[in-house]
Amino acid sequence: MTARARWTRWQIITLSVLTLGYTGFYLCRSNYAVAKPSLLAEGAAAGIDKASLGLIDSIGTLCYAFGKVVLGVGADFVQPKTVFVGAMIASIAATAWFGLASGKLGYLLSWSVNRSVQSAGWGALTKVASHWFAPSQYGRAMAILALSYFFGDALARLLYGELLDRGMTWRGIYAVGGSALAVIAIATILLLKRSPSAVGEPEVPVAHDSVYRESGKESRPEGLVALLGPLMRSPAFWLVCLMSAGLTFARETFNAWTPTYLAEAGGLSAGSAARYSSLFPLFGGFSVILAGWVSDRVFAGRRGAVMVLMLGPAAACLVVLALASGEASGWVPLACISGAALGMLGPYAFLSGAIALDIGSRKGSATAVGLVDAAGYFAGAMAGAPIAALAQSKGWSAAFGVLAGVIACTLLAAVIYWWIRDRARE
Repeated sequence: MTARARWTRWQIITLSVLTLGYTGFYLCRSNYAVAKPSLLAEGAAAGIDKASLGLIDSIGTLCYAFGKVVLGVGADFVQPKTVFVGAMIASIAATAWFGLASGKLGYLLSWSVNRSVQSAGWGALTKVASHWFAPSQYGRAMAILALSYFFGDALARLLYGELLDRGMTWRGIYAVGGSALAVIAIATILLLKRSPSAVGEPEVPVAHDSVYRESGKESRPEGLVALLGPLMRSPAFWLVCLMSAGLTFARETFNAWTPTYLAEAGGLSAGSAARYSSLFPLFGGFSVILAGWVSDRVFAGRRGAVMVLMLGPAAACLVVLALASGEASGWVPLACISGAALGMLGPYAFLSGAIALDIGSRKGSATAVGLVDAAGYFAGAMAGAPIAALAQSKGWSAAFGVLAGVIACTLLAAVIYWWIRDRARE
């Protein structure tokens, strides 16, 4: 199947179901960031402040990272549809628990469980995609799937912001998220097929230059050593993990604290801050589509070059935010937040999407995604309590200065990746 081949009806159905399914996870994830101003307002007497909410963020992110390792590897040995739907059902239960909880311990436990079970979703999704799309389609297919966590996040924040402004409590938006994910889970069970052979279509080819070479076409690995060994010996894989750490840290910081930053520095209401915070995932979605299309159709799969071109402007936007006065009102902070998303999030989506498939192929796609994401989310845990402490003691400009330095280092890693992998393909 060439890069210009038209996608089949079942490929389109599969993309739609997977995108909708992972969007549902964000209805049960973005609610925590949106609820923070309300939690801070009602929790002062109980000792709930930015530091305690940041600690919950950090522990939840660590649970997500550990889950990525264990459940990512597991999804290469187990039917991925079962893993995908099972994660949805468990997330619905954890979301209901959080909505009924009170106090730091209840919030911490329910959020940690939710993050743990949701960690299975993306690896299982990628494993399904590896059966349905050819290497020449990886960039575009995974970009469309990544819209689930950018536009899904944006839509969730817009929806919850509107509901908050209409008087709904934060517990109410948790009920809305869990109910919506339940409906999506039923649709996924009915419509998602494991591979083209299940509907009488031929299997698609796999990446010929993955770390597994010819054996990459196999769906189930021979064993744990055969699965992990080639990845551990690949310098390109370790660079991808390093870039994932930097970009996930930056993304998690924006996801966790943009509503709070806009509410504190700009004096916006909780609802308005939630709506304006949707600019970050919204422009991230534009970034992913642009990066995916360009990498497939213009750069012939040389994704390192695309990352280098995009990360430079992203770093510049973060420098401007760091140098700003700290006021969130006006267009400059909003423009820089949007610009940072436009430059960072296309490369971010590459790492656990098209690049994970390039490196891991069908055989190790879920494991590659799990390990790359785990590297990212172990670093992303620093977006919780450490960023909260920095913003509380030094101000938001200091926090953005740290982000600018992290993205500059990530840009350097992208240059090295381009040199050792993309140039070898020319």
